[in-house]
Formats: sequence, C-alpha cells, structure tokens
Amino acid sequence: MSKPRRNPHSAGPDIPPDDALWIPKKRKPIPHEFVLDALAAVSPRTNPMFGCLAVYVQDKIVLILRDRPTAPADNGVWLATTVEHHASLRADFPSMRSIGVLGKDVTGWQILPADSPDFEEAALRACELVMARDPRIGKVPKSRWRADAGVSRQSKARQNESREGKTSAKQKKKPLPTGASQEKIQAKKKTKKKTE
Repeated sequence: MSKPRRNPHSAGPDIPPDDALWIPKKRKPIPHEFVLDALAAVSPRTNPMFGCLAVYVQDKIVLILRDRPTAPADNGVWLATTVEHHASLRADFPSMRSIGVLGKDVTGWQILPADSPDFEEAALRACELVMARDPRIGKVPKSRWRADAGVSRQSKARQNESREGKTSAKQKKKPLPTGASQEKIQAKKKTKKKTE
C-alpha cells in the first residue's frame, strides 16, 4: 500500500493554493531584543549564527545573543573579546565568565549569563561600551580580516596548492632577489656584457 502524498499545490485547508506563496515565514523571536534596541544608534546588523543571533557594528562582531533550551546556563549575551581584556572587563561585569558550550576552560568569548540577577543592567552596560567603541569588545571576523589584508580566496588557494606541491607553471616563478643576491646578479650581468 502506498503512502498518501501531500499535494504540492495545496497550501493547507484554509489557504488557497495561489496565496500559499505569499505566506510570510514564521521567524524565531529575537533573544534579548532589548540589546538591539539599546544599540539602535550605531545601526547594528544581525546574522543568525549557531542557532543564536550575532550582532555586528561596522566591520566587527561585538555580541551574540543566545536563548536556547539546550545548555541554558550559556544563555545570555556573549561578548566578543580576547583573554587579555578579561580582567578589566570583569571589573565592569562581575558575573562575566567563559562559555561552557565552547568546550574550553578559558575562551576569548565571554558571557553575561541571563540567569544572573544583574543581567539586564550588565547587558545595557555592554551596549554602552560597544557604542563608545571600547576596544575591549569586538573582533573583526577572520574572513573579513583576510579580505582587508588583500588576500583573496584565489591567492589563498594558490598558497595552499603551493604548500601541497601542486603549483602550476604560472606559479613556478623564481622569487625576486633581495639585498646582496641582487648585487651579485647585477655584477654577473655586467661581466656578461663586457665579454660580449
């Protein structure tokens, strides 16, 4: 006996088939939406990331907003920072800690946990630091860092190929001489001209 198949032309019992294309996709609620409201003055943009919501200001990722049923201890506002800034940030955010789901004891990313008593106050303070362009919060994502440094995907692929020994004829150019070796080449050219 065959399974009943869904008619792709029917949108459901209440919706005519032609209107099915115009039904908006149900969006997940934005976790800790008050954070985006507080950052509105710097025009943040968001991007879904790992089931969370990444928040960018200009070229930096500054925060990740998380509110998920798995690992609820790691729900809250994640701060993009580095280990060097942990001590000074901990003075501003006593409840700040490393993120458990990342699997390391100490990570560059730190969390303002949603279950801490001062969560909203701490999150709003973090927003103030982001708006003030505090250098302790925010990281330029690696893919953008490479692009800013002028390393294209193609040149990156060429570098990987040359490391693996798969260089093409175009890529097998001799390296440009520098310093003393350049002087030796010029001296050889002069002696060749004299002998000719």
